[in-house]
Amino acid sequence: MGTQPRKTRGLFERPPGSGIWWINYYVKGKQHREKVGRRSDAIALYQKRKADARLGVKLPELQPRKTTTFGELALAAVDYAKAHLRTWADYDWKERALREEFGSRSAAEITPQEIDRFLTGRCKTPATANRFRAFFSLCYRLGMENGRVSANPARLVRMRRENNARLRFLSRDEYKELSNIILRHFPEQHSAFVVSVYTGMRWGEQFSLTWTQVDMRRKIIRLTQTKNGSARNVPLNSTALDALRAQQAIVPHKLTDQVFPEAGDYCRFWFEPSIKDAGITGYTWHCNRHTFCSWLAMAGVSLKEIQTLAGHKTITMAARYAHLSPDAAASASERMVMHPSV
Repeated sequence: MGTQPRKTRGLFERPPGSGIWWINYYVKGKQHREKVGRRSDAIALYQKRKADARLGVKLPELQPRKTTTFGELALAAVDYAKAHLRTWADYDWKERALREEFGSRSAAEITPQEIDRFLTGRCKTPATANRFRAFFSLCYRLGMENGRVSANPARLVRMRRENNARLRFLSRDEYKELSNIILRHFPEQHSAFVVSVYTGMRWGEQFSLTWTQVDMRRKIIRLTQTKNGSARNVPLNSTALDALRAQQAIVPHKLTDQVFPEAGDYCRFWFEPSIKDAGITGYTWHCNRHTFCSWLAMAGVSLKEIQTLAGHKTITMAARYAHLSPDAAASASERMVMHPSV
């Protein structure tokens, strides 16, 4: 069991175990309570209030302020992402996914335990849970910077351990089955699926894409802002090119228009039912990226090339696919013959 913090005069935690601390003090016989946030900040403010009272410094007016909802913080975070991040669409769908459960709630009343329960109950993978936790944290961090909230409960939510060793990717037969199901039931979304698998773009990169970034003649997509902060060009193979041409035929394609405007809630309304119909388990949209890298490795593409094509910051990420290379095991074993002194 973890050690409980030593009780300090004038401090109390509410709700208990939430990590949100308040101070309680008296000035001229009148009780005052203030919500602070972190325990260390509460101790500092309590000491300041007591010192000010001894010096006769007038207390700030503690007038009730308009309640700030979590929905307001989330929309502000999306606006921030739109202004600063090319992958803003990733933040946009998270805001929509959280809207029903948290949108109308007072931001100051949401506890770390509630956030943790949401991540446990609604996120299928540790990676997804950690991305949602990061979004919660961004909402509160910006809210604190703007004086709308005084604490960030997401800071007290544990990070999930991500198992990067297990890489779920589609076999060619699974891809064919899933592709046919999407084409049959959600034909307007088929191009998005194909482009994802055959380019390896991250969800936020793909669904914030505009036609001005697509160069059909040079067969590339220009990504100026990515997760790792580096711009890169995504080569377009013949399958990806055909899918983009099909997309052009069904959506408006002025240069400033989004290439995939109907993504919709992280593709859940069409992608998850299609996976279920195909009988595929343990697979999420992000696994399309694993499929891209795995197929490259199985085709004999070098780790350095996989790193470049996928936009990995280090070759360590690409090395996860090394065991899929058709020559990897054979070449390693052959070293025993080449070096008999070993």
